[in-house]
Parts: sequence; structure tokens; C-alpha cells
Amino acid sequence: MNHSELENILKNHHREAYLWARQCCGFEDELAKDVLQICYLKILEGKARLQQVEKVKPWLFSVIRFTAIDELRKKGNWVALQENYDLEDEPTENEEELDYQKLLMQLSPMQREVMLMVFYHQLTIAESAEVLQISLGSARTHYDRGKKRLKELIVKSQNLEYDGK
Repeated sequence: MNHSELENILKNHHREAYLWARQCCGFEDELAKDVLQICYLKILEGKARLQQVEKVKPWLFSVIRFTAIDELRKKGNWVALQENYDLEDEPTENEEELDYQKLLMQLSPMQREVMLMVFYHQLTIAESAEVLQISLGSARTHYDRGKKRLKELIVKSQNLEYDGK
């Protein structure tokens, strides 16, 4: 793929790429901009190569995700996925409007990433699995559990009874 084709791909997906970088960086705008710039350099210099043109978006999201992980590790902000944090005891603020970003941050990292890719970036669960380099079954599990957990959090934040369905 030539340089101008890569530039067109990056221009066409810039908004979604920025939003994904921001989400991968814990919603830190400046870090997301840095990560995106590093990704674009990797791509344009040929360090990250697109193998299948029909899978542009999952490929781009993978490059962004792994670059964000590297940058967060350098800053000392990266927490391994294996570490379990019980976020249920974390207090939620009672506000008139729900802060969905805070609710999403209460999901496990994998649930949050799958949910963001599927709902905000219109990737399929299979494409999300590809980006995260996990099996399709695992991605489906994280998606289903994430939806259920998010529903619980929304209902809880609205002080409503949740029947578990």
C-alpha cells in the first residue's frame, strides 16, 4: 500500500481513531493525542503494516491499543488485566444526569474495551476480538457480562430496583 493510500485511510478514520485512543488512555486527551501521533508515524514509516485492506478499522484500533499500552507503561499508569479490583464498592455520585463515562470505567478493562468498540465504534464482536487478540467466545462473554453489569450500574445510579434480568 502506498503512502497516499495510507494517508487517506488515516484521514477517513481519524475521528474514530482519536476517540479510541482517548478511551485506551483512560480519557486523557493529551496522552491520546500523543498516542495517535505515534501510531500515525508507525503506520506511515511502515513499522505497522496493513495486511488485509478489508480489515482496516480493526488493524488501526490494534495499533492504537498497543501503542497506548506502551505509553501507559512508560508513564507507570498501566495496570495489568490480571489484577482484580472490586469496583462494586466504589461510591457512585447521585447526579441528575448519569455520567456514562464513569459508569463505563467501573466495568472490567476487557468488558469496557469490547463495549466501547461495539457500541461507540461500530465494530462487530468478532472484529473486537481481533483487536484485543482474544477468542471470539471470550469477546462474546465480555460483551454479555459488560452489558449486564452496565445495566446494573445504570439502574443502581438511578436508585431503581434491579430484578437481574
